[in-house]
Amino acid sequence: MVAALTRRFGDLDIAEEAAAEAFATAVERWPTDGVPPNPGAWLTTTAQRRAIDRIRRESRREAKQQEARMWQDEAPEPVGAVEDERLRLVFVCCHPALAPDARVALTLRLVGGLTVAEIARAFLVQESAMARRITRAKTKIKAARIPYRVPAAEDLPRRVSGVLAVLFLVFNEGYLPTGPDTDPVRQDLTAEAIRLTRLLRALLPKDGEVAGLLALMLMTEARRTARVSPAGELVALEEQDRSAWDAALIAEGHRLIRERLDSGEAPGRYQLLAAINAVHTSARAMDDTDWSQVVALYDQLVRLDRSPVVALNRAIALAELDSPAVALASVDRLAQTLEGYHAFHAARAELLRRLGRTAEARAAYDRAVELAGNTAETAALTRRRDRL
Repeated sequence: MVAALTRRFGDLDIAEEAAAEAFATAVERWPTDGVPPNPGAWLTTTAQRRAIDRIRRESRREAKQQEARMWQDEAPEPVGAVEDERLRLVFVCCHPALAPDARVALTLRLVGGLTVAEIARAFLVQESAMARRITRAKTKIKAARIPYRVPAAEDLPRRVSGVLAVLFLVFNEGYLPTGPDTDPVRQDLTAEAIRLTRLLRALLPKDGEVAGLLALMLMTEARRTARVSPAGELVALEEQDRSAWDAALIAEGHRLIRERLDSGEAPGRYQLLAAINAVHTSARAMDDTDWSQVVALYDQLVRLDRSPVVALNRAIALAELDSPAVALASVDRLAQTLEGYHAFHAARAELLRRLGRTAEARAAYDRAVELAGNTAETAALTRRRDRL
């Protein structure tokens, strides 16, 4: 609804407020009047009327009043006819005129539906600061007259990398939500990220990174049902029941990766991440994993992405190929840059445990528990610490 209203009225604030008012009206009226035959159309029509009322109230904007009189007679569009509206909204939120962190925050708010508080936790900033950041991004869109549309075909390749980065972050927020009071996994976000990436692949069927990101999402989503225990703890990869993985999603992800390999083009970041996932999902058990291939793929990835998080994941794989001692030396070199990252301390704790350095492992687990936001992950880390 927000996406459709934004296209119609050209104003993100009006779209958000009108949608919220429509749902509030439904909460008041539907229990008495009954649910209408087409709830989506009812909500859309109500939201459009609220938007027109707001525009009319702003008497100083005479041009807007004239537009409102024209819009009032238009029939509402059926909800099903605007299936790609959210992809348009993603391109608006990811416009190059916006700062990268603003693109991510705005997309999580408008496309992912996260609250400002949830986004603030993901960015490790105050809620008030995040609210200002989102407001500035909306103001920039209005001031720069950023068009509400998917870019022209010739502009798509230049714009797609920013969109992929944001879709990846939306998926990650669903895969491992950062808030302590959210579900351990948010399937609504992972499903929406996959849906939008499929639409993007339909627009750019030959783009290797789009295919790579879709493959990565599919193979990660395939493990969702095995990632949380009945007790509500996050289940590590080595402890997951692999028979519970979704074979169809894995097969589709593997097929996309094979197509990219057959193309002969050098793989990008998302293709390499997907290839690493393909190795993991090909193994029937943890002991069957081809760790030499995993480390080799990380070696390629490090040349493209010098992120300390990539280096950390490579070190974790190195522990399986070489030894925990060699891996710990690599992890410790990242201490300064990853001190505030819970996964750094969790990985370090596990390596220290395997080396028999129990007291140090306990201290590292304590720090990981302190920093982790996801309730299921905190429970798993606490259990591992208490087993020492």
